Amino acid sequence: MTTAQTQELDVQPTPLALLLLGREADPRSERGVECPGDLPSPSDPDLVERARAAKAKLGDKVFVLGHHYQRDEVIQFADVTGDSFKLARDAAARPQAEYVVFCGVHFMAESADILTGDDQKVVLPDLAAGCSMADMATAEQVAECWDVLTEAGIAEQVVPVSYMNSSADIKAFTGKHGGTICTSSNARRALDWAFEQGEKVLFLPDQHLGRNTAVRDMGMSLEDCVVYNPHKPNGGLTAEELRAAKMILWRGHCSVHGRFSLDSVNEVRERIPGVNVLVHPECRHEVVAAADHVGSTEYIIKTLEAAPAGSKWAIGTELNLVRRLANRFASEDKEIVFLDRTVCFCSTMNRIDLPHLVWALESLAEGTLVNRIQVDKETEAFAKLALERMLALP
Repeated sequence: MTTAQTQELDVQPTPLALLLLGREADPRSERGVECPGDLPSPSDPDLVERARAAKAKLGDKVFVLGHHYQRDEVIQFADVTGDSFKLARDAAARPQAEYVVFCGVHFMAESADILTGDDQKVVLPDLAAGCSMADMATAEQVAECWDVLTEAGIAEQVVPVSYMNSSADIKAFTGKHGGTICTSSNARRALDWAFEQGEKVLFLPDQHLGRNTAVRDMGMSLEDCVVYNPHKPNGGLTAEELRAAKMILWRGHCSVHGRFSLDSVNEVRERIPGVNVLVHPECRHEVVAAADHVGSTEYIIKTLEAAPAGSKWAIGTELNLVRRLANRFASEDKEIVFLDRTVCFCSTMNRIDLPHLVWALESLAEGTLVNRIQVDKETEAFAKLALERMLALP
């Protein structure tokens, strides 16, 4: 990001935000492994042309998906853009594509593999592109949680609802235990369905989306919600607390959306009179409560599309998308700024850069399959069951 671009969005880069990710492994990422192979140099002036040439050579054999949070240098090569579930469904609707190159993170590529045909191969350009939220709930931890619920005598009353931003293992656990998946767009419908099946919900892995949906959209109280911490014995909760709760929220969060604070909202209102605050429901409850508009990534985009010329907006979501929207609507005199004064990229999402994409496309064009994401059949079956329950929601 250039100095001019950061000034345009009124953000100030921090040392951590300016960390060059390159090829190094990030031990906090979902998989934390280095992408194999010799990557082109980021300074190669022919990278864009190389990507175009490799994609043209592959033709209809390749389908490139680009998540909204991807870098501009990558998103320009996407055949479709969108959120994680939309992209996975788009891939499933292109059975003629032998290769699905997912410019996103690991759990998204898993979902694409679950929904696409057996003859399609899903590729993630950098295997270290993970998700800190998905990392916060492992299969072993969730199995232990279910044991705690069983010991408290409430497991039969609990229906798991897992956010799309979770690993295939967690989706499979959800399917196996009679639950469903949700997105930030349909979380209310998923919870309504779950409470028709049981008396309580175990919401994985994002506590903020679960809390905001239950309290803001469904009229529950904060006292109806408890937070299960997998790093504490019995989740840090007593059996009585579990029995009294309606929403058992997993102690997980998005590292990007979780950084926005009430101070961020108050500061931007003082700095930009008349500003509309628009945030994602993965933000903290106090941020959502103070915002003017709350919704999914697609909701954010559609709201800005419909906004009148001259309106002012502070957006609480990932910076790549906010910057892209600011540039897109600048000609319509819509002022769009980042909600926080400091840069907030999704570090693992940013691992998919142009060198990784070129390397993946050129390898495929040469007949070498790289970085395939493949979910085992048993996990796929139960995860697909949970996803199908979501698709059947009214």
